[in-house]
Amino acid sequence: MTTDVMRPLGPTAANSWQASGAHVDLRRPVPAPRPVTVPAAPQRLTLDLARCALVVVDMQNDFCSPRGWLASIGLDVSGADRLIASIAGTLPALRDAGVPVIWLNWGSRPDRVNIPPNVLHAYDLAGTGGGIGSVLPGGDSPVLEEGSWGAAVVDGLEPDARDIRITKHRMSGFFDTPLDSVLRNLRVDTLLFAGVNADQCVLATLTDAACLGYDAVLLEDCVGTTSPDFCLRATLYNVERCFGFVARGSRLVAALDTPDGDPA
Repeated sequence: MTTDVMRPLGPTAANSWQASGAHVDLRRPVPAPRPVTVPAAPQRLTLDLARCALVVVDMQNDFCSPRGWLASIGLDVSGADRLIASIAGTLPALRDAGVPVIWLNWGSRPDRVNIPPNVLHAYDLAGTGGGIGSVLPGGDSPVLEEGSWGAAVVDGLEPDARDIRITKHRMSGFFDTPLDSVLRNLRVDTLLFAGVNADQCVLATLTDAACLGYDAVLLEDCVGTTSPDFCLRATLYNVERCFGFVARGSRLVAALDTPDGDPA
């Protein structure tokens, strides 16, 4: 007599069937809720860590390193050290709590054949070079090219083997990328956002997340920008008023160590 053995079938533990040669069980696993409450704006917020993911946007050499592209065109990236420390301080606790970490970095095709003129223009106003795909003076790393030094995660942040890497080539990480498919296979509802630039790629990705129905939480101490300060203030205002919530990664980490999940 042959035993009809049921085996998991799916891309992730959260989104899998049980299947055998004679039977398929479509019921997905239902993870036990892991609630944690944190101070946030516009209201105090309770998150279910079992349904959260952290999206770290563009924390890569070309945007954050003093030897990277933004620094080479005269933008001040000195705030990256503070930001790197803040993000690094949240990662171990969130990973230990079972929250997936997604590294969303800009990485263009070498031939740039899928990037239209309007995207190139934002970084090369006169069409004279120096934007996406160009090589920095004295260097050999094409700007924002997939697989290049400039597209790699900046020193001070260490991706873990459990983390997920996704490459983008627009301000929004959802356009023409597998980000939405990955999140749905992880079966998460709430996205925590960190990275740069807060008013550009972070906000564009967060806005699309909200439009797709995800809960959006911007971690204020884990985002930064090379834009003027009023741009960051406007971003925080708009996220709080229109798209989701603003909290702090440090308060979330503190809440994980608090019995009732609320350090306030």
